[in-house]
Amino acid sequence: MIAVVDYGVGNLFSLVSSLRSLGLETEVTGDAARLRSADRIILPGVGAFGSARARLDASGLIPILLEEAGQKPLLGICLGMQLLFDRSFEYGECPGLGLIPGEVTFLGDDLADKMLKVPHMGWNSLEIVRDDPLFKYFRGGEYVYYVHSFYARGCAESILGTSQYGNVAVTGVVRRGTVWGAQFHPEKSGDAGLRLLRAFAEL
Repeated sequence: MIAVVDYGVGNLFSLVSSLRSLGLETEVTGDAARLRSADRIILPGVGAFGSARARLDASGLIPILLEEAGQKPLLGICLGMQLLFDRSFEYGECPGLGLIPGEVTFLGDDLADKMLKVPHMGWNSLEIVRDDPLFKYFRGGEYVYYVHSFYARGCAESILGTSQYGNVAVTGVVRRGTVWGAQFHPEKSGDAGLRLLRAFAEL
């Protein structure tokens, strides 16, 4: 069973629908016991880092996530991926979960062409930097769907895939141990995204 963490951040309908379309047993839950009994965990998220972190704190689930992350595959998606890092600088500095070394900063600060739009929104090709079982059914250069204004930096050792936006190689996929993160939305990335979710379900 794949547990999708429910902590009051984001619309989970598309993600759950995508997982179930693949025939995967999926449960949206904020219950610690169900997270412990799951085979895999997905941490979703949209919105601002600080408010999402506050909701996670209020849920009481952070100790459970930190414990389970070392024992089973965990995938963070979009803001859920950003929460995996040490800290974010969105509206001031805020601590993350510290599961992957690195920090989350404003994409616009690093773009040489200030005419490029932020948020980075829409389809972009994902280039594989390091092969991984998550790419079992995915080919380098396939297009995935992004919606974000902040991105992960200082995490070179964990990067599996990037997408070029202007002069910036946006961190698209990361991994450390049994923890993966995708900055884009696999559930909104058509067949390519579904194949990534299928591979995650087989990890």
